[in-house]
Amino acid sequence: MVSGQLFNHKLLDVVFENANYGTIIIDNNGKIQYISNKYCEFLEVKREDLIGGYIVDYIENTRLHLVVQTGKSEMGDLQFLRGSFVITNRIPIFDDKEIIGAIGTIIFRDLDDWKKMNSHIKDLLARNNLYTPDGDQGNGARYSLHDLIGDSQAMNELKARVKRVAGGDISVLIRGESGTGKEIIAQSIHQLSPRSTKPFVSVNCGSIPEHLIESELFGYEEGAFTGAKKGGKVGKFQSAEGGTIFLDEIGDMPQHMQVKLLRVLQEREYEPVGAANPKKVNVRVIAATNRPLEKMMENREFREDLYYRINAIQLVSPPLRERTEDIPILIHHFFERSKARIGKRVNSIHDDVYALLNKYEWPGNIRELENVIDAGVHLANENILEIEDLPEYIKRDSGKNKKKTLKEIIEETEKKEIEKMLTTCKFDKNMAAEALGISNSTIYEKIKKYNII
Repeated sequence: MVSGQLFNHKLLDVVFENANYGTIIIDNNGKIQYISNKYCEFLEVKREDLIGGYIVDYIENTRLHLVVQTGKSEMGDLQFLRGSFVITNRIPIFDDKEIIGAIGTIIFRDLDDWKKMNSHIKDLLARNNLYTPDGDQGNGARYSLHDLIGDSQAMNELKARVKRVAGGDISVLIRGESGTGKEIIAQSIHQLSPRSTKPFVSVNCGSIPEHLIESELFGYEEGAFTGAKKGGKVGKFQSAEGGTIFLDEIGDMPQHMQVKLLRVLQEREYEPVGAANPKKVNVRVIAATNRPLEKMMENREFREDLYYRINAIQLVSPPLRERTEDIPILIHHFFERSKARIGKRVNSIHDDVYALLNKYEWPGNIRELENVIDAGVHLANENILEIEDLPEYIKRDSGKNKKKTLKEIIEETEKKEIEKMLTTCKFDKNMAAEALGISNSTIYEKIKKYNII
C-alpha cells in the first residue's frame, strides 16, 4: 500500500483535530507523513515545513523512529521537548503484520492546560531530585520551587500561584521585604516555564550606577562613547534572549530608564547605546521590589504606565514574622545544609535554640536566619548546637521579655491588620479602608502614624 494513500491528511484531520492531544505519524523510513495542527501549534511551526522530513531533524529526543524498528509500543513516556515535559505515547502501525510506520501523541486538552501540567511535572521531579535544571542546562538559575522552604498556608498558597503563572509569558511583579526570597520565586517561575532551557539573567537595578544602567541593560555599539570596548558590548536583555530577565529592586530604576523599559515591554524592542536601529527581543520580564511603588507613583518617582505593565500579576513573598510556623522547618533545613558545607560534626539542635529563635522577630527574614544558623554551626564546640553558639545580638534581643501596655498591644495589632489588608488589596488604600470598615481619611492617618510604606 502506498503511504500517501494511507496517510490521507483530510481524513486524519477529521479524526485527530477533535481529539485532546497532538498527533504525528511517520512512515517506515522515519519520514513525517502527518502532523496535527495542535502539534504544530505546540512546536510553533508550519505543517508544510515538516511533511516529508525526517522526524529526528524536527522533534528533539524523539524515539518514534525506534518504535518503527522494534515494533514495540511505548506508552506514558516522559519526553523533554522544546524546554518542557510532555507525556507521550508511541505506537507502531502494522499492515498485514508488516510495520509501515508509527504514530506518536502528546497529551493535553489545550495549550494552557498543557502549560499547567508541565509546571506540575517539573515541580514533582525537582522535589524528588529527578530533575535538576541548574545542573546540566547552565541557564543561570540555581533555584527551583522546592527551594521555597515552608509548609505554612501563606507559603503553600504562594507556591501554588507560582505554578499557575509559570506556564505563560505574562509579566510578574514580586513584592516583599528584603531577605524573603524574591529571587528564588523568580527563578522558580523560570524553571517551571517553557523557557527553562534558555537563560535566566538577574539584574539588581539598585546596584548599577545611574550613568551605566542603560549600557548594562541594552549594551552598546563599538565607538558609542569614549572608552567603549572594541566590538561593543552585549546587554542583559540580549543575554536573556529567549529566556527570562529578572529586574530586582525595580523601584530604584532611574526615571529616564523607566521610559526605555516601558518601550521594551510594549514594543518588544530596544536600542543599544549608539545603535542606528532598534533590536527585537524575546524575553519574559519578572520584576521585584521592597519599595512602596504606589506611594512613589503619587510622588512622581515611578511611572504609572510602567507600574501597570510590570504588575500584570503580583506575587507577595511574606515576611518570616508572618509565618512563624515555618521557622523550625527553616532552622532544620539551614542546619543540615550548613553542616554539609562546612563539614562539621554537629548532630542536633538543642530545644532551647528552637524556643529562642521562635521569639525573635527576624527583621532580616530568611537571609538573616540562614546567617544565624551558619554562624552557630561554625561556633559550636560540641555535637549539639546550643544557645551559647548563637550570635550575641540574637541572645540579647530574643531574651527580652518586655511587658507591653494595653495601648501598645492595640496599636501593634492595628498596624499589623492594616499592613495585611493593604497587601491583600495590592496597596489600594481606598479598597483596604472599605474592607477594614474605616474611612479613607482614617486609613491615610494610620499609615502616616505607623509609618507604613
